[in-house]
Amino acid sequence: MVHEPPVVPEPRTVPRATLPSRTGLLVFQPLKRRHCAECRRGPLPLLVLEDGVPRCLDCADLGHLVFLPSGDTALTRRSREESVLSAVVVRFNRRKSRYERQGVLVEEAALARAEQRCLADAEARRRRRVRDARRRSAQDARFTQAFAAEIRRLFPGCPADRARAIAAHAAERGSGRVGRSAAGRALTEGAVTSAVVASVRHLDTPYDRLLMSGVPRHEARRRIAAVVETVVRGWTEAGLGSAG
Repeated sequence: MVHEPPVVPEPRTVPRATLPSRTGLLVFQPLKRRHCAECRRGPLPLLVLEDGVPRCLDCADLGHLVFLPSGDTALTRRSREESVLSAVVVRFNRRKSRYERQGVLVEEAALARAEQRCLADAEARRRRRVRDARRRSAQDARFTQAFAAEIRRLFPGCPADRARAIAAHAAERGSGRVGRSAAGRALTEGAVTSAVVASVRHLDTPYDRLLMSGVPRHEARRRIAAVVETVVRGWTEAGLGSAG
C-alpha cells in the first residue's frame, strides 16, 4: 500500500495534519510551476510526491487515470468502488491554510460503469434528496425558532422580528456561524449573546463603514463598543421592571 507522502509541496512548512486524513494515494494540484524530477516535463497540472520530489502522473504510473471533479458524491463514491486504482486530488488553500479535495483520479472504464449505476437509480436518489431536504428544512425551522426564543428570554427588549432575523442568520446551515457551532446548537448563553452582539455591531453602529474606510478591525470594535453595550444593556434590562 502506498501511504501519504511525508512532505507536502505547497508550502513546505505546512504541517501534515492539514492533509486529508484519509489514507491512499494523493495527487497534488501545485500552486507553483513544478517539473517532473524524472522526465523533466512541466509545468505539471498534477503531480505525485515520491521521496519528497515531484513526478508527473505518467512517471508515477497514474497517467491512464481520468480526473473526476468533486461535486457528485454518488458518482465519486461509485467510481472509486469500481476502480482498482484511484487517487484523491488536493490543492492547497492559502487563505484557509489547508489542503482541500478537488476530485479523484479513477480508471476510465470504472467511471463509465459508475455513470451507468447512477443513471439506473437517478430517480430514486432524487426522491431521497427531496425527502432529506424537507427533513433538514423542518429541523432548521425548529432550531431557528428555539434560538429566537432564547434570544427573547435573555434579551426581552429585543423586538420579536429582530430576534427571528438574528436567529435565522446565526443558524443558517453551512454558514459556519455561531448558531451552527456546538455551543450554538446547545443554545448556550455565550453563543446566543455572541449572535446578538454581532447583529448589533453590524446593524446599529457604523462598524461596517469604519472597516470600509480602512480602520483596523480591533480599532473599529473599540470605537463602537459603547454603542453596542448600550443597545445590549437596554434589551437585557427591558423586562426587569415588570419581572419585579
